[in-house]
Amino acid sequence: MFIHVVLFWCKSGTSNEAKQAMIDYAHKQMPAIPSVRHVWAGKAVASARDVVDSSYDIGLCVVFDDQAGHDQYQPHPVHEKFVQLFKSHWDRVRVFDYK
Repeated sequence: MFIHVVLFWCKSGTSNEAKQAMIDYAHKQMPAIPSVRHVWAGKAVASARDVVDSSYDIGLCVVFDDQAGHDQYQPHPVHEKFVQLFKSHWDRVRVFDYK
């Protein structure tokens, strides 16, 4: 498996509705990409544990069979539309890929 984790820090003033729209789009649209096996998205959870970084706003995790599947996902129109629809809300984005 190839795991693609993306953390989004939204710009100050980004509405809860816009954040929820990102989550909803990920859940409803990204599974239509043929190489996507699983998608999870949600808001950061606050924690008192020192090792937990909950400074981000939205987390996205997408699972593929392999890196080739991930490489097909990146230019897919559904993924590109996600970026176009929501990038104006992002202040910072960090990606963590592993297999």
